[in-house]
Amino acid sequence: MKKHTLNKVFAGEESSAILLKNRLSEIGIESIIKYDSSNAFFGARPEVIDLYIDDNDFEKAGPIIMETT
Repeated sequence: MKKHTLNKVFAGEESSAILLKNRLSEIGIESIIKYDSSNAFFGARPEVIDLYIDDNDFEKAGPIIMETT
């Protein structure tokens, strides 16, 4: 059984992360958005949003990532 590793493919504004997540979903690639919630207690919105995909999907996702970012 092959181990799955998540790789960060994007770090930036929330709207761009959501756009990329949706584009990847259209071609069957699942992704995970991670927010830095360390300042959430103070009501602050994170400035940088990270998007991760499984390393097995990296080659297929490459053109979409390059086109969208």
